[in-house]
Amino acid sequence: MRLKVKSINQSYLVKVLVVLSASALLMSSVSSANAATKTITCYKGTVVKKVTAAKPKCPTGYTTTKPVGKATVKPTATATTKSTAAVVAFNGTYTGKIGLLWGDSFVQVTSVDAAGTNALGLSDLQGIGSAAPASQCDSFNGSGTLSGGGNTLKVSFDSSAKACAEDADAPTTIAITGNAVINGGTGKYAGATGTLKVTGSFAIKSTTAGKSETNAFKITLSGNINTK
Repeated sequence: MRLKVKSINQSYLVKVLVVLSASALLMSSVSSANAATKTITCYKGTVVKKVTAAKPKCPTGYTTTKPVGKATVKPTATATTKSTAAVVAFNGTYTGKIGLLWGDSFVQVTSVDAAGTNALGLSDLQGIGSAAPASQCDSFNGSGTLSGGGNTLKVSFDSSAKACAEDADAPTTIAITGNAVINGGTGKYAGATGTLKVTGSFAIKSTTAGKSETNAFKITLSGNINTK
């Protein structure tokens, strides 16, 4: 019985050794095979292929040199936008109608509607104003908008503006003098500034309180427009 058991154990041990030897030989073969291969990267335009072999070669038309992309041109940090600011000479004469409303101690310009010539395309003038006549020559407040060609220019009288009557009593003619300040606009005159000299006149027929009248009106504006 002992000889039989010993024989069986020896046989089993031999089998285990055979299996271990075969595994070691297989692992050695796999390692040798892996060690004998390498991988390269091949390029053709935007196509990329990897080739693995003992002596890898790129397919026809492919190369191991990676293509260089187009250079990107960066904008110059010091580049600036060209300024369109300018000084534009302006001279326009407008003729039309002025609407007046008389009160006990004031006269209100309810409307000015006039057409202009030689005015850089700003052919229309609309405005309003007021005065509190206490003497024959008094301060005059007024503002208006010059328009035409899709552009506008806003102006308003400054403290130098005067309205002076030719006679002490109506009917008489009123002369306007002073300066108009440019307060921006639209279109190519957006953000415009400057000062325009003003000379103008209109006739009045009555100073009776509550009286409204419409009379002939003429005004000339000249100077420089500073555009942005």
